[in-house]
Amino acid sequence: MQYALVNGIKSEPKKGLTGVCIGCGNQMIAKCGPVKLHHWAHCVNVQCDSWWETETEWHRQWKSHFQEEEREQTFYDEQLQEYHRADVYTTGGITIEFQNSPIALEELLSRERFYTQLVWVVNGLKFKGFNVTEAIPNPRETALKDYEFTGTSHLAFRKTDGRSADAAAQTISIRHPSLRHIKISSKHFTFSWRHPHMGWYSAEAPVFIDTGGHFLYWLRVFKQHSEDFYYLQIVSKKDFLDKYC
Repeated sequence: MQYALVNGIKSEPKKGLTGVCIGCGNQMIAKCGPVKLHHWAHCVNVQCDSWWETETEWHRQWKSHFQEEEREQTFYDEQLQEYHRADVYTTGGITIEFQNSPIALEELLSRERFYTQLVWVVNGLKFKGFNVTEAIPNPRETALKDYEFTGTSHLAFRKTDGRSADAAAQTISIRHPSLRHIKISSKHFTFSWRHPHMGWYSAEAPVFIDTGGHFLYWLRVFKQHSEDFYYLQIVSKKDFLDKYC
């Protein structure tokens, strides 16, 4: 935890300080060793927030973009009878969770039910075998309304009557004469993921994947009559922060 109450004031950890948990009210001690990120820890083992994960420098860097009063906002969960600390709760009522470690589907869905306006930012540098592969047309392009997307890392199209998709129908590429006029987008991409964290495909809240650099990849789904098509939409971090900060 980055914050505890010291004499009633929301404070960051400093060597020798003790404080009180903003959620459960139990005593906290500042952990300020030379190796781990400086943080607050409960003095005794208490069940304060079952959704807690070890905070990393990646978390801190993201949280630093937001006002201090928006960081580590605490809410009480009547169903679980415990407190939850949102990484960020904006003045606009949006909860942003920065997720560094894998998360069980049950917990993911529980968080989405609890935080009614939730945005996920996920550390994609931890993903194994995750690669952005090729630029594609915007799946919501009107000119593609009679086609379904198929394939994963390499895109193909299947003609549809708008009500159903014939799995045996011929698939064609974007270079086919009937599709050659369709523009390739500079913001939409296919991807491959050798060892996917399947829970993210079930998320209902927006999922933004951080692979470092100046851009995020928004994991999007295009609903189809056959199987849904997952793709990435590139979003600059500046635009993301302008929207939510």
